[in-house]
Amino acid sequence: MKIATYNVNGVNGRLPVLLRWLEEEQPEVVCLQELKAPDDKFPQGAIRALGYDVIWHGQKSWNGVAILSRIGQIHETRRGLPGDAADTHSRYIEAAVGGIIIGGLYLPNGNPRPGPKFDYKLRWFERLIDHAAGLIETGLPVMLAGDFNVMPTDLDVYKPERWQDDALFAPEVKAAYFRLLDQGWTDALRELHPGEAIYTFWDYFRNAYARNAGLRIDHLLLSPTLAGRLVAAEVDAHVRGWEKTSDHAPVWIELAEKPRARRQSKVAKRSG
Repeated sequence: MKIATYNVNGVNGRLPVLLRWLEEEQPEVVCLQELKAPDDKFPQGAIRALGYDVIWHGQKSWNGVAILSRIGQIHETRRGLPGDAADTHSRYIEAAVGGIIIGGLYLPNGNPRPGPKFDYKLRWFERLIDHAAGLIETGLPVMLAGDFNVMPTDLDVYKPERWQDDALFAPEVKAAYFRLLDQGWTDALRELHPGEAIYTFWDYFRNAYARNAGLRIDHLLLSPTLAGRLVAAEVDAHVRGWEKTSDHAPVWIELAEKPRARRQSKVAKRSG
C-alpha cells in the first residue's frame, strides 16, 4: 500500500499539478494540506473522477486538510483536534482507511517568534501530543501524516545556522516533536534514510529548488503496530520542478501487507 502526504499550497490553483501527480503515481491513500478553500469550493468532482473517495475539512483562504483513498470508503473518525473548542482552524482530519487509522494534519507555522502565533503553535503541538498518546494506546495501526512545520535535526535543513530564530527550528518545537516520537512513533522517511540530507520543501525565492536549499517539514509517523510493515519511503522531489507547482513535494511510503522481520532502528541521532 502506497500512502502519501502532500501540501498542495492551494488545491484549486494547483489542481492540474495534483491531478497529474495522482495519475502518474497512483498512491492508494493521500493526505493533503493547505487546501486554502472553503468546503463548498473543494474540487471533489475532479478527484473522484480519478477513482478516489475523499473527505475534506476546508477553510476560506487558509489551512484545510483532506484524505483521499482509492482502496475503498473512508470512514471519518475525527474532524479537528480535541482540547480547544475555540480553535476554528481546519488543521486536522482523521479516518479509518484500508484497515489503518490515519490522522492528516497541518501544524501551525508559528512565525514570527516570539509572539501569539508561536504560542498557538506550541499549544497546538501539545494538543497533538495528547491526542497521539491516546491513538498509540489503542494498539491499532495508526499513521500521522502531514506538514508538521518542524525540521527535527540539523540534517533536515539547508544551512541550519540561518534558521536559529525561526519557529520551524525552535528548540521548543524540536523538543515537542521528539516527545511525540518518544510515545513510540517511527519517523518513516528518516528511518529508511538515516544519514541523508533529504528535503520536502523548497522556497519559491532565491532559486531554492535548483540549489537544493530545502527543508524537511513533511513527515509520516507510524505507530508500533504499523512500523514493521514499512518497506519504502521517498520524496517525489521532481514534482517541485513542475510549472505552477506547490513549494512542497509529495512524500510517500509503501507498507507491506504483513509486518516484516524486525530490523535495528536506523534513526539518526538528534542534533541541533
